[in-house]
Amino acid sequence: MALGYVGVLTVRVEMPWVGNLKEKRALVRPVVERLKARYPLTVARLDGLDAHDWEVIGVATLSNDYGWVEETLRMAADFLAREGQYRVVSEQTEITVLGGDGDEEFEG
Repeated sequence: MALGYVGVLTVRVEMPWVGNLKEKRALVRPVVERLKARYPLTVARLDGLDAHDWEVIGVATLSNDYGWVEETLRMAADFLAREGQYRVVSEQTEITVLGGDGDEEFEG
């Protein structure tokens, strides 16, 4: 029996029209902050921090309810796609079982 589930969402966003890091941060940071405030998630800017035209945003959550983890990550992905002035070019979701009989992992 599973004790809980850890869900991780990674989203790559691109904005090739942006010319510098300051402009990119002005587009990405407010969306990340609103996402943290709206949902029970941990959110971090993971990669592309020194690139002016792309970035990877990571989102994580933990619960004893698989459906809740899945739904929360879906809402986060939808929020990131809807709220930012950038293009979402890829997203990956992984949900890992904690304390289960095996090392089950679900990907979406």
